[in-house]
Amino acid sequence: MRLVVRTWNVFHGRTVPESGSLHVEEAVRLAVEGSPDIVCLQELPVWALAHLDEWSGLRVLGVVTMPPLAGPLARRLTDADPRRLRSALTGQANAVLLGRRLGVPDGQCRTVLNPRAVRRREGRRLALPAHVRRGWGRNRRVAQLVRVTDGSESTLVVNLHLTSSPDSRPAETELAHALVRAEELARPGEPVLLCGDLNITPAGAPALAALARAGFTAPLPGIDQILARGLAAVEGPAPWPDGRRRLGDALLSDHAPVEAVMIGA
Repeated sequence: MRLVVRTWNVFHGRTVPESGSLHVEEAVRLAVEGSPDIVCLQELPVWALAHLDEWSGLRVLGVVTMPPLAGPLARRLTDADPRRLRSALTGQANAVLLGRRLGVPDGQCRTVLNPRAVRRREGRRLALPAHVRRGWGRNRRVAQLVRVTDGSESTLVVNLHLTSSPDSRPAETELAHALVRAEELARPGEPVLLCGDLNITPAGAPALAALARAGFTAPLPGIDQILARGLAAVEGPAPWPDGRRRLGDALLSDHAPVEAVMIGA
């Protein structure tokens, strides 16, 4: 199986520097240029899920991580002041987009990575400060796990957007939870592809650095990752150059897409 894989935190369609308007459709259309096989997206407004099929032409599997609060009015209000409102009204979602040649025999599995019980138990075990515990529960974090097939070959894809915190331990706990769930779902010898905005770096998070010892490809220095076990990277993973996501005088998102070409190891 040869797979062109991309992951991108689209920042709700915001730009850097701020343009005062949102460009979600432009970001999604750019993410699927050249017909990649797998695109993992993070930080979508919830309303965008209904449009991904039209914008991308790919098979769409989405998950709401933070429900919207203001109904149809939320989009208009957020468009008027995206810097201040961000996802407060429109909510937040992640999505896996798949090329039409890939089968999805089992649909998707969704696992909440920071439920209250986990936060309480791990908060005590790790002796997390009170402000870190409060921040950990601010946004629900969900792992999407999707088995994709190409003929007789299959790969388990995991799309993640982990907690952002100066303390890396909440995100490391979520990563460990996601890996346990992936191990439960993966078939013997089945490749696993881990993508997304992990909000931790190998330099600051021992759990991420340890993935290579668990058979995954080496992580990039930043927080956006494409990591694989049972697949070999023939190109990348590497972030796009800034010019590839330029929109006028600004850049789409505060993250660069990361891309890799993978083949069976």
